Amino acid sequence: MTGARSVLLLAPEDNVLIALADLPAGREVFDADRRIEVRRAVPFGHKLARRPISAGGAVIKYGARIGSATCDIEEGDWVHLHNLASDYLATPTGDHA
Repeated sequence: MTGARSVLLLAPEDNVLIALADLPAGREVFDADRRIEVRRAVPFGHKLARRPISAGGAVIKYGARIGSATCDIEEGDWVHLHNLASDYLATPTGDHA
């Protein structure tokens, strides 16, 4: 994607970027004038850490907390179910009275 925008920042306070294409490991993306190296492949539409997020720290998207890091996340890491716990309540399952 030379010359094309490959990530999107939704809100200035976000600590994640959104992949506008599949991003292979090793690709460099730009956050304003900062270079970030993609550490692990990030699929289209998924989140990429804009900066380090400590275990238990808030993951911010759309300017709002969407979850917590379940482990330390490095700048350039893919942020998804393997390292993020959602702040949203799970849908109840089982029998309903």
